Amino acid sequence: MPLSKNTTYESPKWLFNGHLQTIIPSLFRSSILLPFERERITTLDGDFLDLDWLKTDSKELVIISHGLEGNSQRPYMTGMARQFYSNGYDVLTWNFRGCGEELNQKPIFYHSGATYDLDEVVRHAEKNYQSIYLIGFSLGGNLTLKYLGEKRTSAAKIKKGVAISVPLHLESSSDKISTGENIMYAKRFLRTLKEKVAKKAKIFPHDIPVGTLRKIKTLKDFDNLYTGPLHGFKDAHDYYEQCSSLYFLESIEVPTLILNAQNDPFLTDKCFPISLGRTLEAVWMEFPKLGGHVGFTPRAKEDIYWSEKRAFEFIKYEP
Repeated sequence: MPLSKNTTYESPKWLFNGHLQTIIPSLFRSSILLPFERERITTLDGDFLDLDWLKTDSKELVIISHGLEGNSQRPYMTGMARQFYSNGYDVLTWNFRGCGEELNQKPIFYHSGATYDLDEVVRHAEKNYQSIYLIGFSLGGNLTLKYLGEKRTSAAKIKKGVAISVPLHLESSSDKISTGENIMYAKRFLRTLKEKVAKKAKIFPHDIPVGTLRKIKTLKDFDNLYTGPLHGFKDAHDYYEQCSSLYFLESIEVPTLILNAQNDPFLTDKCFPISLGRTLEAVWMEFPKLGGHVGFTPRAKEDIYWSEKRAFEFIKYEP
């Protein structure tokens, strides 16, 4: 599909650049209280995943996946959940391994390409629904697109997908977030990632070495020493190449929307594949000039976030 021209987002004037449009909603948006019901499921390898449900007895379900070092109750997750729940959909938000209130029970964690866990969530949920829709933010957006491109047999009920602020090309995005003024984001992520590794190493000392933990300065360092080897990849480069959703877009068959802001400080030019987008039958690409990373703050405080509005419009009415 050609690049969508239906790009109506206007940022508040006081959020005048991509950094402010990223940082302010991340730090100051409050999580929305909703009547979630927690369920823990056991994975095929004996680990667990914690799911949070909103149920209206609908036959349509929206599954929402969070970003790097996020969780099921982050404000951007509950904001999106409210948008669909208040319009009659059942909603499921879920925690990646190690992102809930407890460490998971295996040496592995989560990563940008761990679609086996999303598949377990879909398999668990699908029996009660006629239609399923997938929404993912950032890392969760990459996971969602990769999953859709893999065309798993368990995904027959999935009708549409939406991916927001997606690092379609993982390696260049990893490099960008660890350079220049963006280093503040990498340091924030690395602090919690290192803490998890240190805690997990006490449980699995033979699987997780911690001797080089202090030497890690960038996300690529972390992925090279931990994410890649722990999850069966040779190194960070191998991990990025096998898991970048950019390489799965041509295989997506259900209508899917990608929303990436052009001033997103996490994304490189490779995350805006306009030429490729013009050749795809099922993928819509919408690249507003403003929005930041998982931002899209509304101009009026009482309005819903633009990403929530667009995701709902696409799933409910388009194409």
